[in-house]
Amino acid sequence: MPRVRNTQPGRTGSPARGGGRGGGGGGTPGRGTPGRGPTAGPSRAGQQQQGRSPSRKKRRFRPGTRALMEIRKYQKSTKLLIRKLPFARVVREVCRDVGGMDFRWQAFAIMALQEAAESFLVGLMEDANLVALHAKRVTLMPRDVQLARRIRGPEKGFASL
Repeated sequence: MPRVRNTQPGRTGSPARGGGRGGGGGGTPGRGTPGRGPTAGPSRAGQQQQGRSPSRKKRRFRPGTRALMEIRKYQKSTKLLIRKLPFARVVREVCRDVGGMDFRWQAFAIMALQEAAESFLVGLMEDANLVALHAKRVTLMPRDVQLARRIRGPEKGFASL
């Protein structure tokens, strides 16, 4: 008996492109292959269906492993963690609330302020993590951050609580 691929009835278009939502694909080939018909080799749809088979499971990490991988990833990187535009909006809003009028900001000044803010927050989270570890916990709680700020003092801890 010949080997025949069993496809789902009523599905047209390439599931790799449109996600199978019927967004006007209509059975024509993908954008990258104008004028080509169906090919004899394995198609993308067949490869995706094979990827979903129960024999190939998605890798599961033990609890905490993914978090440690993320921590290492962000410790290696030097890029800013807070998005620039939302941070600039917050800076301008606080400046407007405190000063009573709109000030103009150089991009370099906002970037310097963001570097300082992120450095402060990373240091505070490190200290708060030490406080949580001292309490024999691994979960960071608001009281850990409050105690870390209190121990740091008014100069380094941004004292107003």
